[in-house]
Amino acid sequence: MSSISKNSLKTVLLQLECHFTWTLLKDDVDLDDLEETICDQIEFLVTKSKITNYNLLAYVKHMKGNSKEALENLQKAEEEVQTNHADEVDRKSLVTWGNYSWVYYHMNKLQEAQSYIDKVESSCKKLSSASRYKIQLPEIYCEQGWALLKFGMKYYERAKRCFEKALEEEPNNPEFNSGYAIAVYRLEDFLTKGSFGEDSSLEPLRRAVRLKPHDTFVMALLALKLQDIDQVEEGEKYIKEALQKTPDLPYLLRYAAKFYRRKGLVDKSLAFLKKALEFTPTSGFLHHQIGLCYRTQLYKIKKATKHPPKEQTEELIRFCIFHFKMVVEQKSKFVYAYIDLANIYADGNQYQEAEDTFQKVFKMEKLTCQEKQQLHYRYGRFQEFHRKSEAEAIKQYTEGLKIETESHERKMCKDALKKLIERQIQRSSADAKSLGILGLIHQLNGEKPQAIECYEKALALDPDNEEYLSALCEIRLSIAI
Repeated sequence: MSSISKNSLKTVLLQLECHFTWTLLKDDVDLDDLEETICDQIEFLVTKSKITNYNLLAYVKHMKGNSKEALENLQKAEEEVQTNHADEVDRKSLVTWGNYSWVYYHMNKLQEAQSYIDKVESSCKKLSSASRYKIQLPEIYCEQGWALLKFGMKYYERAKRCFEKALEEEPNNPEFNSGYAIAVYRLEDFLTKGSFGEDSSLEPLRRAVRLKPHDTFVMALLALKLQDIDQVEEGEKYIKEALQKTPDLPYLLRYAAKFYRRKGLVDKSLAFLKKALEFTPTSGFLHHQIGLCYRTQLYKIKKATKHPPKEQTEELIRFCIFHFKMVVEQKSKFVYAYIDLANIYADGNQYQEAEDTFQKVFKMEKLTCQEKQQLHYRYGRFQEFHRKSEAEAIKQYTEGLKIETESHERKMCKDALKKLIERQIQRSSADAKSLGILGLIHQLNGEKPQAIECYEKALALDPDNEEYLSALCEIRLSIAI
């Protein structure tokens, strides 16, 4: 084919509904970690469509530069369709054929790419599509939704919309309901910390469990959601029921462990995690959860006595470090695991290792606002309590506060700042900068008289500071209005 034909081919390819046209960017995920997750799901998560996972795995293989393995996984997806959906080949194969076309196109095998485009066109015609190369089918929206969920937090809202579109066509479809419930739950988990409000995942999760009672993965999420809203007894009922149905499912074991860790039964949580680790020994998620369990035990011992047993605390710190290091080796973009590792280094008085780990996070690209806020807060705590540097702590808390996204992390920065500066004022060591920051905190809290007082004191020490003058003017005008 000529280069013009290749350009024409790409024009058609861009119209196909498949992973290559869904804007799934490799910079947003750790490809090795994603590949491991998909392989684990193919092996263990029998309730999940293998067609969906083979298609996604093919796309990951392509992004890693392995076209041969990409084609092998697409072949497995085709075999799954033939085995389990022989009467729906046209509907169930459109995404697979689209992916085939793109892989062959990138391999410069244009005739093969065209042959799969022809298959898509033929199916669209059979299914009475208005378009030659695409058709709006609920199962395609569903497959797109699952793929988006795998690519992380920034894709969750899009995933939710995909499942909503699928449900418009088939409102009682168990898989569509499961996908929608998981998307809503994930959004809550990251954006609203599981708040119980209008967009709560509780009812979607309940509905998903009713429609698909053998899906213990979703059942476990329902249990965690119930725990979030203090309905622990009902949540535990679902955990126990799920464990009876699939006692050796790694995904269920990890969520059962999370449930019992949050309930305070750390030893029980560890037992579940270690069992799950036998099935998936390199799982970053499991190592992180195990590290959190050991950390919980460490803090419990420290809180219980003024002089905790040195040997026991040192052992727990070693366990935490081992497991958190395993996480960051497996999940190189897992920001919170790095922060957990840095904090535990600090708890073990390994300050240089803590500093080095924090700096690795500061050098990371594309951190979310909440991740940045968490980083500034935790590094500020490290500076305040381990390095004994109030000035650097104030700087870090202030940086977190300046990121205007409302979150739990921002509130922690604000509270820590307020406490530290008020302590300075009691010691008569607060400078203009500290007073100005305290003025900002009062201003953000809507405490206008206190904000005015702080800004006036700051200006007394730094009369020409335009920032304080501007803030003071803004507050006084708002009061006058």
